[in-house]
Amino acid sequence: MSADLRPLADRMRPRTLAEFTGQAQVLAPGKPLRQAIESGHLHSFILWGPPGTGKTTLARLVASNVEAQFLPLSAVMAGVKDIRAAVEQARQAREQGRQTVLFLDEVHRFNKSQQDTFLPYVEDGTLTFIGATTENPSFEVVSALLSRARVYVLKSLTVDDLQQLLGSALTDVERGLGARGLGIDDDALQLLAHGADGDARRGLNMLEIVADLAMPREGKLVITADQVAEVATGGRRRFDKGGDQFYDQISALHKAVRGSDPDGALYWLARMLDGGCDPLYVARRVVRMATEDIGLADPRALPMALDAWQTYERLGSPEGELAIAQTVVYLSVAPKSNSVYRAWGEVKADVEKYGTLDVPARFRNPTTKLMREIGNGQGYRYAHDEPQAYAAGERYLPDEMPDRRYYSPAPRGFEIQITEAIERRRQQDSARKKP
Repeated sequence: MSADLRPLADRMRPRTLAEFTGQAQVLAPGKPLRQAIESGHLHSFILWGPPGTGKTTLARLVASNVEAQFLPLSAVMAGVKDIRAAVEQARQAREQGRQTVLFLDEVHRFNKSQQDTFLPYVEDGTLTFIGATTENPSFEVVSALLSRARVYVLKSLTVDDLQQLLGSALTDVERGLGARGLGIDDDALQLLAHGADGDARRGLNMLEIVADLAMPREGKLVITADQVAEVATGGRRRFDKGGDQFYDQISALHKAVRGSDPDGALYWLARMLDGGCDPLYVARRVVRMATEDIGLADPRALPMALDAWQTYERLGSPEGELAIAQTVVYLSVAPKSNSVYRAWGEVKADVEKYGTLDVPARFRNPTTKLMREIGNGQGYRYAHDEPQAYAAGERYLPDEMPDRRYYSPAPRGFEIQITEAIERRRQQDSARKKP
C-alpha cells in the first residue's frame, strides 16, 4: 500500500523519541523507559493506558532502537499456535545473534494458559515481551508474567499535546497533509483537540475527515470550527463499562457525595451517563450511598434514593436521569453518618468471633407446655408494660458475651436526636442498677 493511501494516523506514527508526543512521566530524560530505549537494553514490560496514547508506537521504537525483530500479535485474533510460531521465529533470530520483541496487543484478552505459553521463553531470554493493555494488568495478567515485566502507565494526551500533534500533521509535507496547504482557525484546532478526548489516533482520524470539508478563504482552503463541530461532536467520552475507568468513575462519584460536593458529584454522574453507563446501575449505587454515608443522619435519604430508582424505571432516559441527579445533589448536601455502617461491620465481626451463642431463655417464645417447663420466657419484661415503654436495665445480648455498644450516633442531623434518646435510656439503666 502506498504511503498516500494509508490512514493519516498510521502515516504520522512517530519514528523517533523526538517525534513522540506526551508521556513525560515515562519518557522524560532520566526516566527508566527512556533510558532503556536510549541505551538499547531490552527488558520485558507492559504498557497500560487508554487507546491512542502510543503503546504500539513505543513498542516499535524499543525494537527498532536495538534492531530487534518485531513480532506483533493481537490477543483478540492470535492463539497458542501463533505464539508458538513467533517463538520459533525468535529462536531462529537468536541463532543469528538477533534479539526479538514479541508485542502482544490487548494482552488482557489472553487467558492464563495462553499467557503461560510464552512465559518460559521470556524467562530464558528467547524473546523480550512487551504487552499493551487498556485494563489493569494487576487483574488481567498472570502473576508469574507480571513479576517479570515492568509496568509503565501511559496517560491520555492533554489538549496542548493534541494541538501540537494535529498542527504537525497539517504542516508535515512528507507524511501529513502539508502538501495540501490547508489552514485551520485557532478555535477549530482547539475544538478538534478537545474532541479527540486524549486519543491521538482519534484526533488524527477526525483531522483527516474534516480536511475534506475545508472551504476556500482568501485563496486558501481553511478548516473552521463549524466544520470541526460536524465531525467532533456527538461521540461519547471514554468509558469501558466494567474496567478500571468504570470503577474509578463510580468511586469518584461516591467520594464526591461522601465529601458533600454536589458539583463534583454531578460532574461524575454526567461523565458516567455520557459514557454509556446503565443509569439503573448508578441508581443502585446511589441507594448504597444513602445507607452507607448518610444513614440515620437524614432518614429521608434512603426513600428518596429508592424513589429516584423507581422514577427512572418508569420514565427511562433522559427524563429519569434528572431524578437520579436530584438525589445525588440531595445526598451530597445532606448531613453525613456512617454510624450504622460501622456498627454493622463490628456486629458481623463479633458474630464470627463468638460463634453460635444460645438465645437467653427469657427471650425464647414459650409456645408449648414443654417450652414453658424448661424456662422459656421466664423473666421476660414486656417493654410496653414498663414506664415509658422501656425495660430499663434489661440486656439483650447473649449472656456469654460482654457488653457491647456497636452503634454510636454521629453528632449531625437527625442522629443528634437519636443520641439524646439513647442517653435518656442509659440514664434510666443507671438508675435501675442503683440499690
